[in-house]
Amino acid sequence: MTVLGIDLGTQSVKVAAVEATHDGRDATVVASASRPYPVDSPHPGWAQSDPQAWLAAVSDAAAEVLDRIGDTPVALGLSGQMHGVVLTDDTGAALRPAILWADTRSAEQARRIRADLGANTLARLGSAPFPGFAGVTLAWLAEHEADLLARARWALQPKDWLRLQLTGAVATDPSDASGTLLYDLVAGAWSEEAMVACRVRSDLLAPVQASGALAGMVRADPHLAGLPVATGGADAACGVHGLGLTVGRGALALGTGAQLSSVIATADPDDTLRTHTFATVGRVGEAFYRLGAVQSGGLALERVLAWLGADVAEAQRALAAGIRPGDPLFFPFVAGERSPYLDPDLRASWLGLSLSTTREAMLRSVLEGMAYTVAAAYAAIVESGAAPASPLTVLGGGSRDPAYVALLATALGISLRPAAVADATVIGAARLGADVVGESFPALAVAAPGAGAHGIVEPAHNAIVSERQQRWVADAPSSQRGQSSE
Repeated sequence: MTVLGIDLGTQSVKVAAVEATHDGRDATVVASASRPYPVDSPHPGWAQSDPQAWLAAVSDAAAEVLDRIGDTPVALGLSGQMHGVVLTDDTGAALRPAILWADTRSAEQARRIRADLGANTLARLGSAPFPGFAGVTLAWLAEHEADLLARARWALQPKDWLRLQLTGAVATDPSDASGTLLYDLVAGAWSEEAMVACRVRSDLLAPVQASGALAGMVRADPHLAGLPVATGGADAACGVHGLGLTVGRGALALGTGAQLSSVIATADPDDTLRTHTFATVGRVGEAFYRLGAVQSGGLALERVLAWLGADVAEAQRALAAGIRPGDPLFFPFVAGERSPYLDPDLRASWLGLSLSTTREAMLRSVLEGMAYTVAAAYAAIVESGAAPASPLTVLGGGSRDPAYVALLATALGISLRPAAVADATVIGAARLGADVVGESFPALAVAAPGAGAHGIVEPAHNAIVSERQQRWVADAPSSQRGQSSE
């Protein structure tokens, strides 16, 4: 049985044909294709995209995949980037470019909403207000594009807009709804209080249904016509589903940012608001996960490599040579930070540059600072009562660097299991597609050999790292300890 998974990312889409292995214990991608599309920034801090470019990219990638497989897919599942907003008219046509999760134009609205709602209500919504979240973006639109908002019929998440174009069906699922700042996780419904604070009409929001429910049949794309389509889920939640994580288990995904997830049985709001609580894919109220969302991952590394004219391999060699006591400390907040700092205005800096500082030291300090930022997010998850079991699965581009994984294990103080997988999100989407035809589909097998016993990387007792990590935390400005999110 072949199922298609579509993962609508920020800068590209991936379409994959997924099958179970012969023993039925693992899911595997038998063919895949990706297509890029641009993210536009017409003003500083803006991040938006043309939804029609998404649709064209999906059609093109799907055609390639279908040409390469010998089996006819039985269903299709969707995953998509979280938090964005696509405003549509009553025909489903986008009224303006989609505003994406990385957009920071709504910082002022985020501060107002936090003051209006207060910590207790925000904890039920799962997050502190942050620019780029749908509710906060809609508050900005209410102030700056009120006429356009008045004309809108729907305010949809990216994957929900894509499904509307494919099937004509309007819906969302618990995992994406819970990332809008408009959804009460405890009640399992849209929040009237949040809609008032964000100035959102209730009729703009799609009905919420199970992630694996049948949402419609493809009618618009000739390559996919007739396929049943699942409601789908948010990309982070689909990644959790693709890995088959159950309550008490967690994962660390390393890419442009870093995402630390820990599956929990009940909403159990984090009153400190230093982490996010989102619904997993599934039925309303089925399960949840605590998320430490770190923006300062590969994004910070990419910027520093450009500044210094270096490449990733050079930075990895620098780290492998070992951290030195005299290295500078790097705070990697090139675009603000989320967990646990919740401050979009943070910016990157080096501390301790001197005449003796080498290029090599600066490069490894970037990876070191990224690891300490991830560790701060992990500590917030632990302090919220949602510590994941050891070992923690680690995946993504950063998981392929042994020195960086070893540093992360030491900084976090937990055993890590590198997973040689790249398709957790799209496989999670495909698993939802299988649900609509009543089939059970396996998750990814994530064990990876070659990193100690059974692929496990253990924390090391490293006095230099311990001392520098403590100094990194102590030397961070107060805003970097979560004090400036008011």
